[in-house]
Amino acid sequence: MKMVPIDELADSVGKDLGTSEWFTIDQERIDAFADATLDHQFIHVDPELAKQTPWGTTIAHGFLTLSLLSYFMAQLMIAPEGTAMAINYGLDKVRFLEPVKVDSEVRAHLKLVDVTDKGAGRWLLKTEATVEIRGVDRPALIAEPLTMFIVP
Repeated sequence: MKMVPIDELADSVGKDLGTSEWFTIDQERIDAFADATLDHQFIHVDPELAKQTPWGTTIAHGFLTLSLLSYFMAQLMIAPEGTAMAINYGLDKVRFLEPVKVDSEVRAHLKLVDVTDKGAGRWLLKTEATVEIRGVDRPALIAEPLTMFIVP
């Protein structure tokens, strides 16, 4: 995470924050997510049944791909100097556009959309995150994560 002087935060609105490293989503991770969320739909966890679907293999849960934003954002995000902590504040928008097949590589591209001074040392940053799949034209998802930074 790159620290930015508070009085320069607004200058970054509209700017690219970069692209993360590629990350492989394997069946072990999909299965672990299924166990954690109790979502064992066959399309995610049964390779034999999944062969009969249009994708021909298992696919990652959309929410698994979305959950990786925390990992990707840690690589790319900017933060106000003096930040004591950052809190996931939610999402303004999420669209799942393309399923992520097992063993696919994904990465995120971030752009800073807005900076809001919420007072009392709280800064709300909105980003636009696009998760790409290596070799696939359409992104897996586009989301607008919100992060609250606390600066004592």
